[in-house]
Formats: sequence, C-alpha cells, structure tokens
Amino acid sequence: MRVVIVDDMLLIREGLASALGRRGIEVVAEADHDGELEALIDRHSPDVVVLDIRMSPTFTDEGLRAASRLRAAYPRLGILVLSQYIESSYAVRLLNEAPERVGYLLKDRVVHIADVVDALQRICAGETVIDPTIVSRVIARRRRGGSLADLSAREAEVLGLLAQGLSNRAIAQRLDINDRTVETHIAQIFLKLRIDPSPDAHRRVHAVLTFLRSSEPG
Repeated sequence: MRVVIVDDMLLIREGLASALGRRGIEVVAEADHDGELEALIDRHSPDVVVLDIRMSPTFTDEGLRAASRLRAAYPRLGILVLSQYIESSYAVRLLNEAPERVGYLLKDRVVHIADVVDALQRICAGETVIDPTIVSRVIARRRRGGSLADLSAREAEVLGLLAQGLSNRAIAQRLDINDRTVETHIAQIFLKLRIDPSPDAHRRVHAVLTFLRSSEPG
C-alpha cells in the first residue's frame, strides 16, 4: 500500500509516517498543506491520501475541500481524513461527496496505529470507515423521533458497527451471533429506514448516512 500524508503538524506527519513504515506501509510523500497535492499524486500514484481536516490558510475545512477535489479528479483514490473534533457533520459531508473508499478518524486514534492500518486497509478494499467514538456519540444521542427511533436496540447496535466499516462476518463475531442473524438485522434496518433496493454497498452507505445525520440539529 502506498500512502501520501498531508498534515501541517510536523510531529503528527512524521510520527504517522514512521509508524506506518514499521507496519510495511510505504509512505511515498508528505506535505504540510494541500497546495501541491495533485502533483504529488500524479508523481507517486498512492492508494490512499491521509488528510488533516484543518490546515492553512484558514484552518477550517481545508481537508474536506481537498477530499472533494481529489475524489472528482481521482475517483479510485482512497481518502482518510483525520480530525481533532468529534463532528458527525464532517463525516456526513465526507460521505455525501464520496461514499466509498473514505474514512474519518479522530487524531487521538493515531496513537493506536493498528486502528489506522486497519482503516487504510478497509478503505483500499472500497469500504467506509467512521471512528467508533463518533458512532458511540451518535448512538447516545439517538433521537426519540424519526426513522432511527423505529430500530430495536440490537438493530441500532448493528447499524453502528456498519458505520465503523465492519463486514457482516465481523459484526457477527463482535456480537457473538451468526451471519444469518446479522443479515436479518440489516434487512430490517433497510426496511425501517425506507432504503429502497439497490446494490448492497450503496444501501449500506445510505444507512450509515442516515445514522450520522440523526445526530445533527433538526
């Protein structure tokens, strides 16, 4: 796997590059802003770009805007956005614009390099990965009204694990249930959220978006 890292904090950038290198992931380029990002991608052909959300010059949403720009120009490129902020709205925005091969992790997770490696691998496989901390907060703030209120406690738990990017098999192992039971729960989630039949991956992403939007102010 080939990775480009863009972060204006030197310690984060070099620390992440070093840790990934020890795990056999090739960091082919680093940058402290997104100004020359396209040139780096053209030169090094990475599988994934790791972006900080807030960078110079405005320190607002440069990473999200760069992610949108990159997905339009390089649709097969994976994007992993890192943030210091637990904002489900950022994750919703990211998934709205690029529903596959994307991830949103909190920078605190960088200290657990195995989580970052796992996210990168899932993104390369075409999956969507949302930080478990965000998922837990959304579950805690699940509205009493709206479509999510129709989900059982177990269905909400399964949907939260879908949001983290877990496969059906991984969900079954996490909850100590069989694969068929997971499939039944997911079918009920699609039904209760009124997600029409379509390719399964798109239905899963739609369900995750509905889940994340449930924590936004109404």
